[in-house]
Amino acid sequence: MKYYIIAGEASGDLHGSNLIKALKQKDDAAHIRCWGGHLMEQAGAQLVKHYRNLAFMGFAEVIKNLPTILKNIAFCKQDIIQFAPDVLVLIDYPGFNLRIAKWAKKQNIKVVYYISPQVWAWKENRVKAMKQCIDKMLVILPFEKEYYHEKWNWEVTYVGHPLVEVVEQFQLTHSEKLAASKPIVAILPGSRKQEIEKKLPVMLQVAQHFPEYSFAVAQAPGQEEAFYTEFLAPYKNVLLVKNNTYGLLNSSVAAMVTSGTATLETALFGVPEVVCYKGSTVSYAIAKRLVKIKYISLVNLIMDKLVVKELIQHEMNVENIVTELNELLNNAAKTHAMKQDFLQLKLLLKAGGNASEKAAQWVYRMAKHAE
Repeated sequence: MKYYIIAGEASGDLHGSNLIKALKQKDDAAHIRCWGGHLMEQAGAQLVKHYRNLAFMGFAEVIKNLPTILKNIAFCKQDIIQFAPDVLVLIDYPGFNLRIAKWAKKQNIKVVYYISPQVWAWKENRVKAMKQCIDKMLVILPFEKEYYHEKWNWEVTYVGHPLVEVVEQFQLTHSEKLAASKPIVAILPGSRKQEIEKKLPVMLQVAQHFPEYSFAVAQAPGQEEAFYTEFLAPYKNVLLVKNNTYGLLNSSVAAMVTSGTATLETALFGVPEVVCYKGSTVSYAIAKRLVKIKYISLVNLIMDKLVVKELIQHEMNVENIVTELNELLNNAAKTHAMKQDFLQLKLLLKAGGNASEKAAQWVYRMAKHAE
């Protein structure tokens, strides 16, 4: 059967690739066309557009790049029509994917949404339209099933979190640690240029306060090495780790992490972390008015309590990060408690089952019904 899958960022590419592998086990003649990255391509899909040409962060950036975004949407619709899939699978990336979902419904194309937009945080008014144009919603955060049921009377399916199996698989197959003369502290400054430029300089200044540690920056899959070089040049105890974020986390004693999927990955590796987030002034001001959640990190949101410290916007400064990192490196009671919470978190996320496997089952079922 024919599957059209759209992911718009690095994490979507990862989860999309595992979905594709699981799909191919159910349907070995599956013909898959996708928007995503090299992981989805390696898993056996035909790549139409790479996510690095799609990722625009924040309100100001989106407005500036609107012509490109609209051109991409028009091209995408045309490509879907030509391909005529049995099912359209949308992975997160709501600004783009919800527009495509609405349009696809009118074309009588079956729509499966895998990894829900975070409507519980903001833009809740999207849900009414989502209910009408999405045939099957698959969620990966335990509280989302209850949220949709209680607030919107919409039965969605919790499939577990796909990162659990990814991290477990990595730990099973990679026992070696990165070579370093001193204990390593990981720096995960995000995957998009705009966010790295905002956060990395601050995080690097922190490294100067800890000469007895090696700091390592995880290079994002969509970015060139040269982009990081100028940031890192003045710092002697900082290295760049390329295409090996998991190897880095597996070897680290603590981490400074930008919000998003990385906070969860760090927790699943059991690495004590401080969450550092800074957006453009305009985007942050707008977000502050619109976003209505207690926490910005997935770890805290899922556990519904403050497990990891969040330093946001003006609070994300060298002094505050140094204070928190000192705690993570020297306060054994604090890190022990944090690691216990991480274990609880993992159990919660495993409760849904193997996410890629379960999602593939649903996608395959929907494609068969479309025949």
